[in-house]
Amino acid sequence: MLKVMKSLTENIVKVIVDERGPDGLVRALADPFWFQAFNNVIGMDWDSSGSTTVVVTLLKEISWSNELGFLVLGGKGKRMLQVKEEAEKAERLLGVNSEEAFTFSKVAARAASTFLQDGYETYVHALVLTGKGPQLVIQQGMNLRTRMARRYHIDRASVEEPFSGVAGYRSNITLNATAKESRAARKAYLDIIAEGKERLLRLLAQSNAALGAPNLLRYIEGEVKAPEPKAYYKPVVPSRQLLRSLDIIYRNPPQNEEDLATVEGLGPTMVRALALIADIIYSVPTSERDPVTLSMDPFAYAYAIGGKDGVPYPFDRKVAEEAIEYLARAIEESALGNAQRLRAMARLRQYLARYGVVL
Repeated sequence: MLKVMKSLTENIVKVIVDERGPDGLVRALADPFWFQAFNNVIGMDWDSSGSTTVVVTLLKEISWSNELGFLVLGGKGKRMLQVKEEAEKAERLLGVNSEEAFTFSKVAARAASTFLQDGYETYVHALVLTGKGPQLVIQQGMNLRTRMARRYHIDRASVEEPFSGVAGYRSNITLNATAKESRAARKAYLDIIAEGKERLLRLLAQSNAALGAPNLLRYIEGEVKAPEPKAYYKPVVPSRQLLRSLDIIYRNPPQNEEDLATVEGLGPTMVRALALIADIIYSVPTSERDPVTLSMDPFAYAYAIGGKDGVPYPFDRKVAEEAIEYLARAIEESALGNAQRLRAMARLRQYLARYGVVL
């Protein structure tokens, strides 16, 4: 079945690249709804956490074995650590700047798992490049408590609103320093770091002591009740690891938000500490908005060839093979000339529309 899925994926990708170019394919992949529909079209389950892994793996194999003008780097597990090495190879193949590509990957990863803390641990991270450079990161995390996955599509090398979309189930426990409304909080993070290590640790101790009490500046004792603690509020212990992180940060402290996005030593615990200090001491809260844009609803998608879980019907190998043959013929015809190519694409769209697929 995987062989058929790969062939179907390869032919669809070739048609899209031929019609829209590699950048058009990347724009499509940046849309979580399109990505999910594409996943369903090639026969994966709508709700399988492995679907992202399969699609990313297939796209990576196809991109490196064909000259299609795009490359997929990284992947699942240990493959995430291959991005830097693969970026150097991509520099030779596509003419991109490998350092720029790696920086994009790093900022995207930090945005989705450090500045955004929603309870999901990263296990898939893939960077998509074209000749124009880094275009997109597709990252997936798993909530180890609920065993549910969440997929992040990141198309901006920024910690503010970097997501073109996020697919998953909504959460009530989110620290979202990537939100536009967290801009003042991120400025406060920089100011707190600028006050020095010892001052930061004193402020952290005060924040830990004040959890559940009225804000030190916003409230006068006895006048109002303590605010409800935010979901991410819990003491941040100045552990050895946190102290080591501070030492690393203060070797080259960030001066602006761009530095903050890449500074060594800044991890989720440090961001949570900065968020606590900013809110409790300086009355500058960090957003709790969940960035999910696409709820994983199985009835929101059409299935072109069924799914291996039998929903909405079993995987139809015959239909898949017919689609592969048709797509291959469309690609061949598209090379004959513009008019013939357009007619071939029109027939392709008409065929796939029968299965609810839009290209």
